Amino acid sequence: MDLPAAPPAFDATTGPRQRGRADLGADIGAGCGLVFLELIALVVIFWLWFLSGFNLDPGRTVTADSLWGYLAAAGGVGVLAVVAAAIAARAGAVVTVVSQALMAALICVIVFGGAAAQSHQDRLCRDTPSATGCKSGDD
Repeated sequence: MDLPAAPPAFDATTGPRQRGRADLGADIGAGCGLVFLELIALVVIFWLWFLSGFNLDPGRTVTADSLWGYLAAAGGVGVLAVVAAAIAARAGAVVTVVSQALMAALICVIVFGGAAAQSHQDRLCRDTPSATGCKSGDD
């Protein structure tokens, strides 16, 4: 005697609302790898800015370059973090989305803080050209 089999009440593996998630190990690896690469890029960018004002000659006064170009490069890293978060969201990689969103927020704070500091320095140099950290016209 064959008993009738009831159809499944709910099957989330098929249909238009099917949601796939990335493998958790790959998700964590991608998120950590991207954060590591972005932090290295930021360290290199701001290390180059630091080196622009570094000189071992005690008889020479050196001022660092303007931050604007370096902030633009850091903003580019932030844009890449947002793009990576969007791609990860499409792939269902939740850990990568969260890590990239946090990196984008951190880079946004760094860029806006640096922009505020540089605009303050620019205003100071415009009002008082002989202030500390301002380049003179004969450099």
